[in-house]
Amino acid sequence: MGLLNSKKPKAKQARILLLGLDSAGKSTLLYKLKLDKDIVTIPTVGFNVEMIELAKGVSLTVWDVGGQEKMRATWGLYCENTDGLVYVVDSTDTQRLEDSRKEFEHILKNEYIKNVPVVLLANKQDMPGALSAEDITRMFKVKQLCSDRNWCVQPCCAVTGDGLMEGFQKLTGFVKSHMKSRGDTLAFFKQH
Repeated sequence: MGLLNSKKPKAKQARILLLGLDSAGKSTLLYKLKLDKDIVTIPTVGFNVEMIELAKGVSLTVWDVGGQEKMRATWGLYCENTDGLVYVVDSTDTQRLEDSRKEFEHILKNEYIKNVPVVLLANKQDMPGALSAEDITRMFKVKQLCSDRNWCVQPCCAVTGDGLMEGFQKLTGFVKSHMKSRGDTLAFFKQH
């Protein structure tokens, strides 16, 4: 009987949805954060799920969903119980920026992620011709589309890791605040 009462309750994991068009760098940045090394990725068909611990006691369960056109139609199925959205943009892919913007706008309308915090990662900042985070903010109308939630646009490079930790730290703060405002009692910090 004592053993049953001595167990600490499990902390709620924050569920993060990682979206963006194919080749935006979603899987590359996920494994850069998870493993802290470069790995060659192939296009994600379906999804990857990884748990990331950014700091002691902070756990994010990240759902990296494929960004090919046929997969985008299923994105809405992954939105339920989501605590935060990370949307990755290839800042050099000027031919598909409008497609990416439309997909971003569409996913924000999903009823399950209303008011969910958003971090938009302006990836591939190391490449010539990359649009700045300010350019991406303006082109994606982030101020307008995310006026009902916490948001930020973070410049980054998935290959080097530059900007990734900053973006996910902002997300973690946003998610913690969001979960508290919803009344989640355990938040997503593990019990010590």
